[in-house]
This record gives sequence, C-alpha cells and structure tokens, in this order.
Amino acid sequence: MSSLGDFDFEVPEAQIAQRPAEPRDAARLLVLDRATGARTHARVSDLPRFLAPGDCLVVNDARVVPARLRGRRSSGGGVELLVTRPRPDVTAGGREVWEAMGRPARHLGPGARVLFAPPLAAEVVAAPAGGPLLVAFEGAPLAAELRRQGEVPLPPYIRRAPGEAPAGSADDRAYQTVYAARDGAVAAPTAGLHFTPALLAALEQAGVRIVRITLWVGPGTFAPIRGDDYAAHRMLPERYEVAPEAACAVNAARAAGGRVVAVGTTVTRTLETLADPEGRVRPGAGETALYITPGYRFRAIDALMTNFHQPRSTPLLLAAAFAGRARLLDAYAEAIASGYRLFSYGDSMLIR
Repeated sequence: MSSLGDFDFEVPEAQIAQRPAEPRDAARLLVLDRATGARTHARVSDLPRFLAPGDCLVVNDARVVPARLRGRRSSGGGVELLVTRPRPDVTAGGREVWEAMGRPARHLGPGARVLFAPPLAAEVVAAPAGGPLLVAFEGAPLAAELRRQGEVPLPPYIRRAPGEAPAGSADDRAYQTVYAARDGAVAAPTAGLHFTPALLAALEQAGVRIVRITLWVGPGTFAPIRGDDYAAHRMLPERYEVAPEAACAVNAARAAGGRVVAVGTTVTRTLETLADPEGRVRPGAGETALYITPGYRFRAIDALMTNFHQPRSTPLLLAAAFAGRARLLDAYAEAIASGYRLFSYGDSMLIR
C-alpha cells in the first residue's frame, strides 16, 4: 500500500503565513539540488542567480474570482458556497447551473434553497455522493453577483475575522499573481504569488524566457486525500489551455539546451499532461486529472518552483515525486527549523 502517513510532518502553527511577504519577492527561497540534496538559502529576489540564459520559466496566468458566497437557507441557518465551474450541460428551467462546494453539507441536499443578498437565490438540484453539488442560480447573472457580493476564497488556514475581507481588501490583491489575466480559478497558483514586475523584468534581462499558460485552479488541486492509501485517490478534473506560441517557446528552450522551469504544481501538471514521451509539449485546451505521485517519470520539466505544502496533500506528493521523498522532507525539516513561513502566503522552494 502507498501510505499517506509517509508524507506527514509537524506544522508549527506560528509558521503558517497569514500575510504575504512585502514586497512579494522578499520571501525566502530554499534552493534544493535534487541530485545531491545540497540546499542553499536565498530570497526569491535572488532567483536570476539560479537560472541561466535560455531557460524557460512557465507561469500560470489564471485569475482568482471572488467565488465564495455567504447566504442563508430559506428554513434558516447560515450557508457558504464555493462555486467552482459552470455546467451549461445541465438544464434547470432556464437557470444557471454551477458546480459548488457547500457547507454545512448536511443541510444542502437536493431541493435546499439558499438566499443571498437580493436578488440572488439558489436551489441545490443534485448532491451526488463524493462529488460537487449542482446548484441552480436565479434572480441575476451569477458572474455579476460574484463581483458584487462574492469573496476571494482564501484557504481555511488563513484566518480572517468575520467582515475583515470586503471587496477591494488587501487579500483581493495579495491572493492574485501580478500576471493574472484569465478569470475562472477558485484558488491562486500560489507559487506565482512571489513575483513582482521588477523580478520578472530582471529575469528577462538575464535571458530567461517567461511563458504563460493557464490552468484554472479548482477543487482538484486542494481536495484532501481520503484514507491512508494515496494511490487510491482520484484528482478532480481542472481546465487548462496552452496556446501554440507557448508550446513552441517551451519546446524551443528545451531543444536549445535550456531548462523548463515550472512555477508551481498546476503548471507542472498541465505541461506533463500535454507532453509526448520525448518531452515535447503540444498546444491544446481541455481538462486534466493527472495525479503525480512518487515513481512518476517527468517528461516536460527540468526544475520546479513551489511553495511549502500541507502534509498529506497532492501538491506535496508531486513535489516529492520530483525531488525524492527523503530529500524533500529533509529540506522541509531544515526550512521549518530555520523559521520559514509555510503554505499559500509563505516562502518558496526551487527544486532543480
């Protein structure tokens, strides 16, 4: 059995970052040589030192939408919905149907009605076991109401007092990469949160090609693994798009001897989904449910910039597949002992 317990470690609560570094590229950077295990401590602003002319840095330009809605059941009691993606293939009397995650789940069975700030209301039309809710919205176009009354869906370990994060708050800006352009993600591609315009310019001046692709981050990235056998887990699909010019740039860098450096696990999963056996990336749009665990043979990437992830999580398993479990967990232990800040707003690693 593939034991999830092998990917557990103690998390000092005081090191779970509640706010991002300021400026963003002042975050610490642990550089891990996956061949030798050697570790170097630096800052994200030092990244040009660790890349070379001809390298290709691939980023995810998905933009987080304010996808969390708070309302009340028509029978009373608070409800929270995280709407994740539209389902135009589901008919519900002309209403917009979206997939959503909801709580408290026990009160959100089929037929449950939820009232938000007028004029928006919703009805749960299906609640399949182990899958997302299907929710029909009425009263106003949902996209407009998300902009008006939705909240940026921060991870639960980032704690804010009720009412602390209104529209236009610091989190609305901080929980977004500086190159975010394409609406639709419900979580940030957090490895990219460390970049500033000045750092991107410095990398380009150093001869590093910056390429944008899109994976609209959904529940697949952060859904927990149930049970101890991590091999039994199945990723939920997430939409991606890689333009022909992006694929061409990645392939040209590799052909010229440069490294393909993925900024984050979402970029990694997208490139690996589209790579042929020789590592050439084809353009395309679709969905990926690729689940990368130790033993996976990487084809498309040569280095990975990533955050310090939660224990027992799918991003941690991907990073362990790339670096090696022992090397990665040793690096985590050193980072924690050295006071690194953890998770979405925390510090970063470069595994090469």
